[in-house]
Amino acid sequence: MHFAKAEPEAKLLRKQAGAWLKGLRNRAGLSQVELADRLGLKYYTFISQVENGFGRVPTEAMEGWARALGETPSSFARKLLEFYDPELHRLLFEDKT
Repeated sequence: MHFAKAEPEAKLLRKQAGAWLKGLRNRAGLSQVELADRLGLKYYTFISQVENGFGRVPTEAMEGWARALGETPSSFARKLLEFYDPELHRLLFEDKT
């Protein structure tokens, strides 16, 4: 794999993940500030960064995010993995053997 070519795709996938997360937050009826409060974050700007594709939900925080957004942790993590590491997602969940 050539990393220089992968970087633009990774940025696009992070933006798509952010849009998906923003949709979940909106469906949950939460503002960025309210979600940050539920997650125990000092600043809501981290939510904004993630939603705009400039950050990622840390693995250790995925369960909290899922519960705050009304999602099951396993399906939430699986969907984020599809965006954040599509090759690993493919290996784990798209077995075609």
